[in-house]
Amino acid sequence: MNELPGRVCPLSYRYGVAALRTAPERSAATLYVIGGLYGNRPALDAVAALAAAESAPVTWCFNGDFHWFDADDAAFLEINARVLDHDAILGNVEAELLTEADAAGCGCAYPDTVAAEIVERSNRIHARLKATAWRYPEALAALRRLPMVARYRVGDLRVGVVHGDAEALAGWRFDVNALDDPANRAWMEAAFAQAQVDIFASSHTCLPVCRRFALEHRTGWVINNGAAGMPNFADTRFGVITRISVSPSPHPSLYGGTVGGIHFDALALKFAADRWEREFLASWPPESPAYRSYFSRIVHGPNYTMEQAHAAISR
Repeated sequence: MNELPGRVCPLSYRYGVAALRTAPERSAATLYVIGGLYGNRPALDAVAALAAAESAPVTWCFNGDFHWFDADDAAFLEINARVLDHDAILGNVEAELLTEADAAGCGCAYPDTVAAEIVERSNRIHARLKATAWRYPEALAALRRLPMVARYRVGDLRVGVVHGDAEALAGWRFDVNALDDPANRAWMEAAFAQAQVDIFASSHTCLPVCRRFALEHRTGWVINNGAAGMPNFADTRFGVITRISVSPSPHPSLYGGTVGGIHFDALALKFAADRWEREFLASWPPESPAYRSYFSRIVHGPNYTMEQAHAAISR
């Protein structure tokens, strides 16, 4: 196992699949799963606008990494307060804000396919964010109360919400490459059976993906929203969130499906991109680690298409 900061997955992150089976179950008619907000305040405003257009109340669940670029004191405190008005679970960013040691760096547990310079820059971004967070012990205390997983029932659909994957906070088995790898098929079947869910909703890997798995006697789904606070597809400037509901979406669906009459969709989160760019640059000017790693994506999107997210939807 790679023990370098940023590539490590601490033992404390490994909750195991059974944690989802035994997590308290909450009911929701419409659930928004909002992963990877990354400190983007305009994106938070955009979620509120989507929810306001729904015909019934919406349950919001932030599934981790709602902090990241918000190293500015006012931005950090605003994001923390507004997110924690809703349901939330820890991401690796928040989990590592709570530790005194820096052995795990950003806690992303990046695989070897991610370049060393990207890992190093992520560690530097997190170190600056952590310095901000530690000036506010009450905010940290609120984060410390968050769980690592959440469980919902939407109609008859059982939903397991995680940050990484079914086993670990920073797990990568809900990444597009892992989901499409036949070698992971047995693990996937076991994860659905042990968690006793019909759908996993995740984030962490920063790129969205939706896949269907034919299981014994039923169908299981994984929907990873990628990032709410950054573009997810080439030549776009919107984030993505996951909507799961007893009713069809009033918003256009990028892609999705139904299970037993319950609708789930990837929704475009069309935040004020120009405002977000200005806020980002105010904290992370050219040559800063965040600028070097993320500004091109913020302006142009990643080298990833919507077809990759959902084209091979059946497994």
